[in-house]
Amino acid sequence: MMRLSLFLPFVLVSSGFAENWPEWRGVGGQGQSTAKGLPETWSETSGVAWKTELPGRGHSTPVAWGEHLWVTTALEKAAKPEDAERRLKANTGDQPVTVLDSVSLRAVCVDKASGKILHDIELLNVKEPQWVHQLNSYASPSPIIEEGRLYAHFGSFGTACLDTMTQSVLWRNQDVQIMHENGPGSTPVLWEDRLIIHFDGSDQQFIAAFDKATGKLVWKTTRTGEMRENPQQRKAYGTPLMVTMNGQPTVVSPAADWLYGYAPDTGKELWKLPYGELGFSMSVRPVADDSQVYISTCFGKSQVMAVKYAGLKTPEVAWRNNKNAPKMCSPVLAGDLLFYVDDGGIVSCVEVKTGEALYRERLGGKFSASPILADGKVYFASREGVVTVIPAAREFKILAQNTLDGGLMASPIALDGALYLRTDKALYRIAGK
Repeated sequence: MMRLSLFLPFVLVSSGFAENWPEWRGVGGQGQSTAKGLPETWSETSGVAWKTELPGRGHSTPVAWGEHLWVTTALEKAAKPEDAERRLKANTGDQPVTVLDSVSLRAVCVDKASGKILHDIELLNVKEPQWVHQLNSYASPSPIIEEGRLYAHFGSFGTACLDTMTQSVLWRNQDVQIMHENGPGSTPVLWEDRLIIHFDGSDQQFIAAFDKATGKLVWKTTRTGEMRENPQQRKAYGTPLMVTMNGQPTVVSPAADWLYGYAPDTGKELWKLPYGELGFSMSVRPVADDSQVYISTCFGKSQVMAVKYAGLKTPEVAWRNNKNAPKMCSPVLAGDLLFYVDDGGIVSCVEVKTGEALYRERLGGKFSASPILADGKVYFASREGVVTVIPAAREFKILAQNTLDGGLMASPIALDGALYLRTDKALYRIAGK
């Protein structure tokens, strides 16, 4: 059903848990899980194996390795009103924002079986950090985990590497700075010995790679596409996707107004493609099959685009669909179908070959989290704390709608026959009937 030949298989570990969830949107970064026997219905009083209140505030999606889950979070100290007013004079936008005196950026480890918090570790402490949009958080980019290492990125506030065995911070890098305007949002991608990260601010726009062993900058490539005059329309919060294009590993990188391809070892720009319409402030990650990449251009004149790359030196647009394009939620592939939900709760199912919509239906609620595909179903999580379950099929049907206390900004993860959901209050393991 799923064409995953481009990407790595699930990593097996020696513990009782067979699957890992190493990054936002899982293995391969496309929101697809091999988990089976997942629950369809639950509530605060039914189907919850455990619920753990988390310290601080954050929107990052949990990652999992072996018997442990890890999340990032932020402990906030509010700025005095007069200090906030002084600092906001540099703000070029008019969005509602949160201003802090300081923030402690942390990694929290949770036991997968019991939900017990095992570690709560400060990675970075930042004085007078940039403000963030009130819909955003100071810990929105998701961490990446591999055997023995956790990589946590917080935009201009810094990036850190944690030894998950000793709980010691191996390195920190706070040298790379941009003006986010609305706070950090881009999650890195890990490729061989490179941690590849977007830095698309209102002041400057580039992509960079850090050495994962030392945190030192390996390469930095400035965006070459023409930018809009309005600085608010230059910023972006997208996450790259690693794809093998015609035998070559390629970083598919969504930025304001342009989709880029880069060589991951050197940062060389391989190609770029204009959206054709205004597109900026995206917080999405593309998805791809063995011939096309699919992406939403988010704010501006929103559209979902299919970009054909198979057999082409320079990718080209195969189709566009400008109805109910998501501004914050990434799409998910299920064979020859593409599913996505817009911010207002309209779910679309389209043919990947043509972009033709098979249906558009209302789920209800508002959405920021990205859906996942698992066990033949698609799970959509809303800001109101409702997870809607539909079949990954051509006909629309709501199998269940399940409500938890607290809003869902983080994306679900699915492994070991269970769902793990992070609300703005707690982390849940949903398992059983």
